[in-house]
Amino acid sequence: MVKRVMPDPMQPDPILQDQLPHLPWMDPRTSRLPGIQPVEGNDWLRVDGAYAAQMALRDRLIAGQPGLVHALLPAARPAAEELFDAVLARLRATPGFVVDGACMRRPDGVTVPLDRDQPLLTLGRLVQEDLCLMQSDGEAYLLTGAILCFPASWTLAQKLGRPLTAIHDPVPAYDADMARRVNRMFTAIRPEQPLWRMNFLTYDDFVLHQPRREGEKRPRPTDHGFVRLERQCLLRLPATGAVIFSIHTYVVRAGAVPVDALAALRAAVAMEA
Repeated sequence: MVKRVMPDPMQPDPILQDQLPHLPWMDPRTSRLPGIQPVEGNDWLRVDGAYAAQMALRDRLIAGQPGLVHALLPAARPAAEELFDAVLARLRATPGFVVDGACMRRPDGVTVPLDRDQPLLTLGRLVQEDLCLMQSDGEAYLLTGAILCFPASWTLAQKLGRPLTAIHDPVPAYDADMARRVNRMFTAIRPEQPLWRMNFLTYDDFVLHQPRREGEKRPRPTDHGFVRLERQCLLRLPATGAVIFSIHTYVVRAGAVPVDALAALRAAVAMEA
């Protein structure tokens, strides 16, 4: 039996990529937590075939529900402004982005005002990645700001100001030992060497914006008709020392994944359920 997909009003139609850039559950380097790898070159921001559709949804979410998808603690403003400058410098050198006075034209032709007073909201309308600011209080890294349009079962308001351990609660695999390892990794990140990892899940729907509060479980998929992958990059800003956690979300139909890889993914997901 094929289940009927119930679309989100903000995302009435499927927004899908044609294929996944990597099959992390098939690669020994990335199949087990934390699966961290060095970013090659400056490849921490990407533009893919779903850019126009994803950005249109981001525009709707930022315009219609800014308090849901954006937050910035006052102490994090210098880091947000440093990120703003770094991303704009990168985009100026990226084909398809054109500076036009005080605005930037995106690859889809939409023009976005460059408002440094709203650094994360502006960046959220330029790049596909969600962007989270992580800053150390001397003991742990806290989430101090973010533009988060495509959450996968978490809410920004509930996690803001909290450390990594609380952000990942109640993820079963994120135990105390994993928390210590990740905190050491965050501390060791160098500005000149970003890192990346991927996570992966199956879904019965294609919806990108899926906020949930702690204790609100994601419905267990039955048809596994879609595969959702997040490419997560970690980058340290040299001036403020903040760590940027970026999330590029891919969603494809299950049929876009090779048969053997799809069977392995469903087996892996079943073991974690």
